[in-house]
Amino acid sequence: MVEPVGHERQRRLLARRPAQSLLFVGPEGVGRRTVARWFAYGLNCAQGFPPCGRCASCRAEHHPDLFEVRPRTKTRGGQIARRPQIHLDQIAPRAGAEEPNLIEWLQTAPRHRAKVAVVDSAHLLGEQAGNALLKVLEEPPPHAYLILIAPSREAVLPTLASRSLTVGFGPLPTEQLRSLSENEAALRYSEGAPGRLMAALADPAGLAEAESAAKAWVESLGRDAAELLAQTEALRRLAEGPFDPWVFVAQAWEDWPPPAREAALAALLRAREELEAYVAADLVFTRLALTLRRIYADLRAGSPLPR
Repeated sequence: MVEPVGHERQRRLLARRPAQSLLFVGPEGVGRRTVARWFAYGLNCAQGFPPCGRCASCRAEHHPDLFEVRPRTKTRGGQIARRPQIHLDQIAPRAGAEEPNLIEWLQTAPRHRAKVAVVDSAHLLGEQAGNALLKVLEEPPPHAYLILIAPSREAVLPTLASRSLTVGFGPLPTEQLRSLSENEAALRYSEGAPGRLMAALADPAGLAEAESAAKAWVESLGRDAAELLAQTEALRRLAEGPFDPWVFVAQAWEDWPPPAREAALAALLRAREELEAYVAADLVFTRLALTLRRIYADLRAGSPLPR
């Protein structure tokens, strides 16, 4: 069992077992999954909350009463899925299914005290899978708890959100994360998310490459458009890896006047929304680069900035 960092208020609430269906919302990497697992261990701990870390339940590396469902990232043919999704056969019994499903797993008795099913990225539930899950949320078995994890309540099907108690998670203060590391580059990249911090500490060379590429890209805003587009392509390729160099790009705008910074952040947000809508990545990044080049040129010229 991994002890969560921070989120003391949320953990106090969960220790009271406020509902059988819970919706954990917040940014990626802040600890929603870690707290979900902590909750499962606490429910089954011989001493209750907080989990003691010593009993048979707490010592289980792969807890028998914890079941996690994640979106499939590959098709049945082994290809990378265009859009990751949680499918019906992951939630409900289906003929020919090769993997265990959530509903059948919940119907069996717990090994210890309670079963906890975690639906990771619940906003990626397919329509059929969401409807099947709804039936469980309406009448969960007495020994069962369900946790949905999503970026926000609005991102989840309204029928699922309305039957779940929402528990919000946010970034942690940097000083709290210093208990894990004093690495300034990793702390900057984490932006208050312990998961992002641990990923950065695990690959310092990759982190340094992302930060260096982001710096070069920002510097190229004031140069030839061809150089900017070349730097953009390099940044795009890096963004497909474990680190998001756009975090460092956004941090480089912190010293810009508020209108310029707001316009740049709005352009970056639009680009991310377009990528989530599966607009071609090369088109999205090219448009972003040229938009930010205009913002930067207006900034240097003292001209009014786009809104």
